[in-house]
Parts: sequence; C-alpha cells; structure tokens
Amino acid sequence: MGTTVKPKSDSNNPGLAASGQPAATLELKNVSVAIEDRPIIDAFSFSLQQGEIACLLGPSGCGKTTLLRTIAGFEQPSAGEVWLESRLVSAQHRRVPVEDRKVGMVFQDYALFPHLSIRDNIAFGLQGLSHLEQRSRVEEVAELLEVDEILNDFPHRLSGGQQQRVALARAIATRPHILLLDEPFASLDIELREQIAKEMRVILKRDGVTAILVSHNQMEAFAMADTIGVMRHGALLQWDNAFTIYHRPVCKYVADFIGDGVFLPGRVINSTNVETELGIIMSGQSHGFGHGDEVTVLIRPDDIIHDDGSEMRARVLEKAFRGAEFLYTLVLQSGSRVLSLIPSHHNHAIDESIGIRLEIEHLVVFPSSSENAC
Repeated sequence: MGTTVKPKSDSNNPGLAASGQPAATLELKNVSVAIEDRPIIDAFSFSLQQGEIACLLGPSGCGKTTLLRTIAGFEQPSAGEVWLESRLVSAQHRRVPVEDRKVGMVFQDYALFPHLSIRDNIAFGLQGLSHLEQRSRVEEVAELLEVDEILNDFPHRLSGGQQQRVALARAIATRPHILLLDEPFASLDIELREQIAKEMRVILKRDGVTAILVSHNQMEAFAMADTIGVMRHGALLQWDNAFTIYHRPVCKYVADFIGDGVFLPGRVINSTNVETELGIIMSGQSHGFGHGDEVTVLIRPDDIIHDDGSEMRARVLEKAFRGAEFLYTLVLQSGSRVLSLIPSHHNHAIDESIGIRLEIEHLVVFPSSSENAC
C-alpha cells in the first residue's frame, strides 16, 4: 500500500491547515478516474469547508456521478488523492472502504426500503447506537426534515417530496462527514424542484452539513449551492459562486451552458470598450484585448432593455411566457438574434417592431477566432 504525506496541520490544533485556516472537510487533488481504461475524470481539484454546499453541474455523461462515486469510495482514482477530514481515503494505491468514510448518499430513486416504516428507514444506519439513542436521533432529524408526523407510515403512502425528505433524513442521521446527492430531485415535478432545492439548502445549513449535489439543472444549482463546478468531458472548467459563473464565465462553453444568451461579433476600441451593432459597450475594467481585435461578446437577456422611446428597433420573432416576464427572441436589422426579458404586461405580437436599448454591467468578451477556449 502506497504512502502519501498529509498536508501540514497546526501542531496544537490538527483541525487547522498550515495556513491557519480550518482544514477542508473534503479535498480533491488532481484526481483522475479511468473505467476499463477509458478516461472519465481528468485532473480534478477542489476543496469544501465544513457546512459548504457545492453543485457539480454539467450535461449527461460528463463524469458527475463518477466523481461522486469516487468520493464515496465506489470507484478508485487512477491518479490523484481524495482527502476527507484531513484523512487520505483514496489514491492510486490506497482505498479506505466505503463503510469507513462516513459519507452519506441520496440517490435519484431515494432507495427507501418499502417494507420498513419511515422511522425504521431513517434508523437504518444507526444500528451501532442504543435503542434510546436511535430513537432520539430519528426524532431529531425527522423534526428537522418535517417528517415527524409520518414516522409510522410506509414509503408507498408518501408523495415524491416526502420520500425525498425521508431519504435525506436517513442520510444525515448518521452525521456523515459529507453528504453526496446524485440528481436527488430528478423524479420530482419540474415546478417542485427549485422549491425543494431551496428547502433542502435551509435544512442542510441549519444542521451544518457539508454536501455536494450533482445536477444538470441550473435552477437547482442556483437555489441550493454556495459554489458551482461546471464540468465538461470529465474536466472542471470553472469553480465559483453562481453570480460569478453567470456574469464572468471563463470561456464560451461556460457562458453558453449557464443561463440564456447569444454571442455577437465586436471590435475592440480600447482596453475597456468594444463596439457592436448594438452600440459601444463600456467596461469598468480592462478586457485584455488590443485595439482593433475582432472579438465575440456575450449578450444576456437582462442586457437588452425594452424602451419604446429608443431609436434602435428589433422585430419580435418568438416569445415565451414566464409569468412575470416574457422571454422575447428579437431580430436586429442585421439579422442577428438577441434575447430580452421584458415584463409580461408588455405583450407584443410576433413580427411587431419594438424599441430596445443595451444596458450591460458585465462585459464578457472572448476571442472571435476560438470556438471554445475550454
């Protein structure tokens, strides 16, 4: 079995890293995973502190679930290291068993035992405790998850949302070092997903649980996570909060994958300004391109403001009702298309010409010659 030097910790407090900061609950160091000699995960690195909630976001097949399985111990890294609570649990020649990692998991189908009551489902991982301790912990997490009134029921009698809460209660009852949630809202109605994600965030924060959510749904990620990791082909493209990923994506792939938006050609005027067919866009900081460079500019729907008094016109091509707003697809004079979020009391007809103006607070620019730097 191979040996690896652990990160240095404060000699008087092993819970502190050498920097004096609290040691990470979870840390991945250049983790790569190959299954049957096929590369799945490539040089993945990130860390989570106690109580942080992260989301791995990406399309199907990008390696999200494989990464969760590697953290849990079901898959073995071909390179790199996985640390839990300052303990090396996975490396090329080291593998701590799944049952010794104190990792909780919630699956897409919740995996509740149909023949057990809700009380017994939640207590399933607590066999090492006395009967009194089990009962106390079950009632504690049941109250936290608001399922305390259905403890004597069976899973088949519960709604999808209730089953999801029970699955989460069972997972956190054992006080895991980290909770892994693999598409936990996938079987819920679309309308419920964001609501349940918000509720789960409140519950996890209240109990101080460190968690990683896997999803391909951006709204779930935005509602639940402190930090989002955007994945593609097994690689981590960007690891940041939702605001930064949306307004300051590191490459065109992330910009295109997160939120709605279009790319328009532009020409650099100076270190902060870019000229487009919508006008000159000014940035408060340097964009890093030189005078005269041809670039691509990201235009979000919230950058295009409806203004009846504007001389700039666009034709309504499509519209989608979103309750308080319409998402309009507009055609500019050049034939280029942009998106605009407009209050729904402005109900314009298809092919109608409307006034618009540009209002951008975050200038996002990419090289026009590169399809995707990621």
